[in-house]
Amino acid sequence: MPAKAEKKLEDLFYETLRDVYYAERKLLKALPKLAKGAESPDLTAAFEKHRDETEGHVERLQQVFEIVGKRAQGKTCPAIDGIVEEGEEIMEDFKSSPALDAGLISAAQAAEHYEITRYGTLKRWAQELGMTDAVKLLDQTLAEEKKTDEALTKLAETAANQRAKAA
Repeated sequence: MPAKAEKKLEDLFYETLRDVYYAERKLLKALPKLAKGAESPDLTAAFEKHRDETEGHVERLQQVFEIVGKRAQGKTCPAIDGIVEEGEEIMEDFKSSPALDAGLISAAQAAEHYEITRYGTLKRWAQELGMTDAVKLLDQTLAEEKKTDEALTKLAETAANQRAKAA
């Protein structure tokens, strides 16, 4: 029986790339539901804007797959599945509640923080592996994810949490 090939950073990079690709595609499906469920027009607009950005994230990831010479293919990510499920539970459990938007922001930020860690890691590994074109693509998405997180924080600090608390 042949010896099992030793896994390298390139392998880990590829597996993590597949993971975040799955996550982004999952979020493409979840964001319209979040937008529809939100009470605040500002939060609805934020979810719609992020959905449009997420399409760009998927396209960039496809370019990174090309750089590594692999087919763009996701790998089931239980973490993002759980985060999306949590958001769906919030929509169901808090429907018509003043706390709904605060809960949706919380779920959305959980997804953003997950993506920020993944993109930060992939960017660093791409630097280590000398993939300068991939670094640029991953850095662009990382910056957008951070801006989205900041926008969600501002929404939480303004109306969502005050509305939830006042009820």
